[in-house]
Amino acid sequence: MSLKDKTIVVTGGSRGLGLGLVEALVAHGARVTVVARDIDALEAVRARLGVATIPADVTDEGAARLILSEVRPDIVALNAGAKPRMGRLDQLSWADFSATWEHDVKAGLYWLQAALNMPLTPGSRVLVVSSGAAVSGSPMSGGYGGAKRMLWFMAQYANRVSEQKGLGIRFQVIVPRQMIPGTGIGDEAANAYARALNMELDEYFTRFGAPMPPREFGEKFVSVLNDPKYAEGFAFGLKGDTGVTILEEAAA
Repeated sequence: MSLKDKTIVVTGGSRGLGLGLVEALVAHGARVTVVARDIDALEAVRARLGVATIPADVTDEGAARLILSEVRPDIVALNAGAKPRMGRLDQLSWADFSATWEHDVKAGLYWLQAALNMPLTPGSRVLVVSSGAAVSGSPMSGGYGGAKRMLWFMAQYANRVSEQKGLGIRFQVIVPRQMIPGTGIGDEAANAYARALNMELDEYFTRFGAPMPPREFGEKFVSVLNDPKYAEGFAFGLKGDTGVTILEEAAA
């Protein structure tokens, strides 16, 4: 489908992968609303790209309901995520271990619930950004891999609710399959793993093959939205050298 004049909400769209996605969406003619906490970063994005912005904490249940009811988006991209607290399993406190559960999973729950309970209009799509850590784990980032897998499960559950209630809303999962420099989460995690492996940072990044900078991530994300062959899929892996791959078909 064409994204021209489609109304799209992107959480965490003021920097990193989210900003790359916003840039791509704007280039394809979408009407984008960016939700994030940093007012200065939001203003910079608004001034440069002409998007609408809403300062909000994505873990605020009321904000999720209010934003979706006011904007009435055709597409929602749930991208906002907290930096995991890095360290070996034997070194992490429970607060360290559970930080991404308290942010990413809580935000996911509230926004998915808002989409289902408002509800969004039939034909709407909600895309949840997960992580390759949801597939292979991430031993230096505590509960991060589990939190990202939980988001994957929650999108499955949301599809079932949508079907049971006859809502016609499609929930899908986007899975970046490599660490990406220039993003807060990617830089912090890569630094931790490079140190643990006694490698230089640039050498560590080469392990993932061709790079996928944030804008390229955004273009690959857009291809999932635009290409009819991805309309019925559920989980999609994004990688610099292999592009978009279907990780999981939609459940029957």
